[in-house]
Amino acid sequence: MKTALTIAGSDSGGGAGIQADIKTMMANGVYAMSAITAMTAQNTMGVTAIMNATPEFLGEELDCIFTDIRPDAVKIGMVSDSGLIRVIAKKLKEYKAENVVVDPVMVATSGARLISPDAIETLKEELFPLADVLTPNIPEAEELTGMKITSAEDMISAARKISEEYGSTVLCKGGHKLNDANDLLYRDGGYVWFHGKRIDNPNTHGTGCTLSSAIAANLAKGFDMDESVKRAKEYISGALAAMLDLGSGSGPMDHGFAIENEFVKEKGV
Repeated sequence: MKTALTIAGSDSGGGAGIQADIKTMMANGVYAMSAITAMTAQNTMGVTAIMNATPEFLGEELDCIFTDIRPDAVKIGMVSDSGLIRVIAKKLKEYKAENVVVDPVMVATSGARLISPDAIETLKEELFPLADVLTPNIPEAEELTGMKITSAEDMISAARKISEEYGSTVLCKGGHKLNDANDLLYRDGGYVWFHGKRIDNPNTHGTGCTLSSAIAANLAKGFDMDESVKRAKEYISGALAAMLDLGSGSGPMDHGFAIENEFVKEKGV
């Protein structure tokens, strides 16, 4: 069985972060491991508290993982502290990690900054050059390029700029009221569009985490980048189309929508 590692924060509500990553990886057929960067107290209504791991503890987590069950792919989510980012970069280089997917979580859908300017600079300098693929959304791509992105042509220009600066493949995610659910994959001077269907579901908590984890899972299984992105988009469309409705705010998706066996049945069904 192929393996994948998520390096991210814990979401006590289960819709995003480590919890969404593990569910996604399992649903996509790989063995999931986790190195937790922070614990959050949150639910569908919002985040009430955050407690970061120490760099020393995160380093121990990564040592334990890489020296025993080596991951075939690594997904990195929100890391808000420069010290933690440096530890991750050091360990990825030390263990020669492969198939590294970096979801550069910096700006919320609302436009609010999620990490400090200092940590953003550390991400750019230390982590981005190690990524096989970066998966910014529109606000994050704007943050990285200093551009205002208002069209498909702008997405192409921004993805080209990011790719050339960091030497990585870039998946610039549409949505955010731009270009509907279409994503742009840019690498080696060329690009391909992945067209998605807009699903009328207000419960979209954890979509970025889920997409990047699904890409990592498919890379771990040996699919190339284009096929991994295609499969990941199909998976997230299915999770949204299942129309799970939990909580009072922006709820989670149904990560297990495609799992059908004797053990998922409810009593009397």
